[in-house]
Amino acid sequence: MKIYTRTGDAGQTGLFGGARVDKDDASVDAYGTVDEVNAVIGLARSAALASELDTVLEQIQSDLFAIGAELATAAGKEDKLKLALISSDDVTRLEHAIDAAEVGLAELKTFVLPGGTQGAAALHLARTVCRRAERRVLTASKTRAIRHELIVYLNRLSDLLFTLARRANHLAGVADVPWSARVR
Repeated sequence: MKIYTRTGDAGQTGLFGGARVDKDDASVDAYGTVDEVNAVIGLARSAALASELDTVLEQIQSDLFAIGAELATAAGKEDKLKLALISSDDVTRLEHAIDAAEVGLAELKTFVLPGGTQGAAALHLARTVCRRAERRVLTASKTRAIRHELIVYLNRLSDLLFTLARRANHLAGVADVPWSARVR
């Protein structure tokens, strides 16, 4: 199979289920941004993170593919997807991962500047792209039905990515850098 099809040369793409939409359609923007989150998580994983973090991130990448597939499906054709959709159980799994990652971390008393180790910095970047994905999914939900679980999952995922960035620094012996407010 060739990677190029030429079917998108006029600025449209096909959704799973047969519908064609413009490439700047809100749904395409939403699943494209979810794909960006996934790519940045892949970048973070390439930074040789601790196995406890890598295992969590591997599952998240799989979850993000499921979210992208659902968002890339034409309205009313979701039953044609042959995969388990994101559910409240997945959100609970993220919450448990946040709780586990927070064990041993210093209590937050101020904002933390993104950075530290290469892996932590990539996780902070993933967090910001995840927040953008959440906003794009919300925008898409104004023009088509999108299950609320997707929005909740992305919201919780950004919290987890922040916590995992802090955990990556902690495991590497690198302190978080607190933000110091500018003084007038």
